[in-house]
Amino acid sequence: MAPVARLRSVVLDCPDPNELAVFYAAVAGGTPVAEDADWVVLQVPSGPRLAFQRATGFTPPAWPSADHDSQQFHLDFDAGGTWEEVDAAEEKVLALGAKVLDREDWETKDFRVYADPAGHPFCLCRIEQP
Repeated sequence: MAPVARLRSVVLDCPDPNELAVFYAAVAGGTPVAEDADWVVLQVPSGPRLAFQRATGFTPPAWPSADHDSQQFHLDFDAGGTWEEVDAAEEKVLALGAKVLDREDWETKDFRVYADPAGHPFCLCRIEQP
């Protein structure tokens, strides 16, 4: 089946587009480009185009709650094939301003959940390499 359209961007609403673009550039690479004060684009090398849009009165999503925001849109990042690599990535994202959202049962999961500086959830994943 032929696609109807091609995915252009993943857009995140936030209070400060430049600040959030700089955070994700440090996590995934690339250089933020401000198209204006309310819209900043980040082309992740060998990855998606992320865009950051100013949203007045932005409220970050709740993580997770059965009666509110139980299914959220979030970004997954491959942080390496070993827990040592994930630990190193965690140290870096925390230094950049991320916050831990979920520490429950980390030893049984292949991912860890964080919030970016604006409060959006994202995961660092351990991906076993062949």
